[in-house]
Amino acid sequence: MTRNIVRISYEDHGRKGRYAARMDGVEGEGELTISRASDSLVIADHTHVPDTMRGSGVASALVGRLVENARAGGWRIVPLCPFVRAQSLRHPEWSDVIGD
Repeated sequence: MTRNIVRISYEDHGRKGRYAARMDGVEGEGELTISRASDSLVIADHTHVPDTMRGSGVASALVGRLVENARAGGWRIVPLCPFVRAQSLRHPEWSDVIGD
């Protein structure tokens, strides 16, 4: 079985933002929404993955992209979203960008 590649894009809406995940041949899209509290702090609000994508690593890929962008941009993440918080506990190497 061929593993489908997750493509992630980012939509900037000023103080709000949205990471969207899509997979070729798979209906729907996953998303991780954020709110920008300041130039150096974002709040991970919510993660959602439709049933058509469950078990494919989409939610983890979304959080991974958020962490990459935080490192590149020099900002920190407040993990309000339960999924992002759970992932941050599994990945102590993210502590440089994820905190309360």
